[in-house]
Amino acid sequence: MWESESGSVAGRDYDSEILSSNIHGVKTNGFELKDHSWYVASDIPSDLLIQVGNYTFYLHKYPLLSRSGRMNRIIYDSKEGDVNRIEMNDIPGGPDAFELAAKFCYGIAVDLTATNISGLRCAAEYLEMTEDLEEGNLVFKTEAFLSYVVLSSWRDSILVLKGCEHLSPWAENLQIVRRCSESIAWKACANPRGIKWAYTGKPISHMSSPKWNEIKQESSPSRNQQVPSDWWFEDVSILRIDHFVRVITAIKVKGMRFELIGAAIMQYGVKWLPGLTKDGTEDEINNPRDGYSSSWKGGLHMIISGNKEEPQNVEIKEQRMMVESLISIIPPQKDGVSCSFLLRLLRMANMLKVAPALITELEKRVGMQLEQANLVDLLIPSFHKSETLYDVDLVQRVLEHFLVQEQTDQLASPSRQPFTDKHGFETTPRDTVTNAKIRVARLVDSYLTEVSRDRNLSLEKFQVIAEALPESARTCDDGLYRAVDSYLKAHPTLSEHERKRLCRVMDCQKLSIDACMHAAQNERLPLRIVVQVLFSEQIKISNAIANNTIKESSESSYHQPMITTRKALLEGTPQSFQEGWSTAKKDINTLKFDLESMKAKYLELQTDMENLQRQFDKMSKQKQTSAWSSGWKKLGIKLSKMTTENQEIGPHQVSNTHVDQIRKAPRRWRNSIS
Repeated sequence: MWESESGSVAGRDYDSEILSSNIHGVKTNGFELKDHSWYVASDIPSDLLIQVGNYTFYLHKYPLLSRSGRMNRIIYDSKEGDVNRIEMNDIPGGPDAFELAAKFCYGIAVDLTATNISGLRCAAEYLEMTEDLEEGNLVFKTEAFLSYVVLSSWRDSILVLKGCEHLSPWAENLQIVRRCSESIAWKACANPRGIKWAYTGKPISHMSSPKWNEIKQESSPSRNQQVPSDWWFEDVSILRIDHFVRVITAIKVKGMRFELIGAAIMQYGVKWLPGLTKDGTEDEINNPRDGYSSSWKGGLHMIISGNKEEPQNVEIKEQRMMVESLISIIPPQKDGVSCSFLLRLLRMANMLKVAPALITELEKRVGMQLEQANLVDLLIPSFHKSETLYDVDLVQRVLEHFLVQEQTDQLASPSRQPFTDKHGFETTPRDTVTNAKIRVARLVDSYLTEVSRDRNLSLEKFQVIAEALPESARTCDDGLYRAVDSYLKAHPTLSEHERKRLCRVMDCQKLSIDACMHAAQNERLPLRIVVQVLFSEQIKISNAIANNTIKESSESSYHQPMITTRKALLEGTPQSFQEGWSTAKKDINTLKFDLESMKAKYLELQTDMENLQRQFDKMSKQKQTSAWSSGWKKLGIKLSKMTTENQEIGPHQVSNTHVDQIRKAPRRWRNSIS
């Protein structure tokens, strides 16, 4: 058992810890319990029966009347005459608290501890055991114990606050919750080097919460032990959600760093909400883990215990209340909690039908740090009536919040000086915004690739998400091409017009060589897009040839130093890209050789044509046909040779310069060449 720091009050010097009455109206040797009935061990027969819950107390009027104002009113102000039976089912603290209060009235010593003080203090207020009736009455002594013993102790403050869960609204009205929350907040914000009290420290491995009177003393700081900044997380996480909110609110007021507050909130959420784990599913919400449901029966269940609903609905209401409370206390700073935690919380909020205003607030928070998200957390299912498997509209709204936030940051810091990031590189706010957009663009492309397999996803929704980000966010459209190809594969019934609309979301000039080679052979793409891809690939090959020529000239001047650089470059290049580039380079060299051969033969053919034309002119004057026939025969043989060589060239592309030269020849020869 996690002992109260005040411990058992026996043997201590605090006058207020062992309570006894100075005046005894009835001599007694104590109380005796038989079944569910309490009897006073006295020779005088009892004249008053008090029913508290399932327990019956056989007592005497005089000791109670001398201490309790409520008893005086009930007995003396009653119109029924002599009152021998009273029911007090609404007394805070129940039979246990009333037993201690009754013992105090009889002058029996009562030990005050952190586990019973909250109930006894509320019971004393309920029974009106004030100084008006007797000096040093129960209200005064329990209040003194709270102020001077409990609030000065870390663990006692937590235990008392935990014990207040069953005492609403008495504990609130008596300021017990507020005072304990303030005490915990002050100690949590203390310098860790000055902490001398014991604390749990490390989190408990299992997910179920320990009972508040079974918390074990895990760690006690020594002189040489360094106290971590999160030492208070585990102790605070045993509190009920409304009391946890009170403590976190008080800690915020004290000025604690928002990163620590966010970490405490995340630990609390993961501990109590099974759906916040990465593998959390809807089944875990409807069927909580063992220990989770039972440990919460005494928590939020007390607030809504009047509802005659199914236990499953009660659990859902409890979790909805917890999610709403956690959303309301998340620090407003950007990195207060992780984006993964926010997305999982958003998933649960949609599942539990949390208030729309809180969901909107959570979507804005996700949009503030969307560049930190991962694909698994972003794939939020559609829990309500929707055509699509995933909640695409939610992602669209989050993207809009992200763009608004980025634009706001850009306008707010146009002239900021460069700063050094966490990796030690100098950067500017504009660079940070650009990098965030690039990361989000990759995330969106991966998301579209996943959701595009859903046959119910409309083309309009796909386009809206794909075109949400500006063109500058994507330096390469390979990810977008994969998403488009996946959508075409899952929607084979699209018309030609719809396929063209779909392909407009990507820029063919931003495709890599591997993507171009795949697209050129992709039968699902429209013919117009394939032509654009081939054209852009030809431009890239031309640029690559030009760059290669420049590099070769540079290497001839600086041969030795460039060898190491090129080796390092090849080592850092993916193997698939190296193989593809070497194959493309061979094709380029073959194409260049074939074009040169074609050019030489074309010039030879042009010379023969000129000679033939001269012979024709002579023959037309001499009206002879023998030379004409032999000349055309010679020309036909050469043309047939060129046609055969042209077929051997295959699908290699011809450069624009060569096309212009071919256009100068007659139409018949141009067709035979191309």
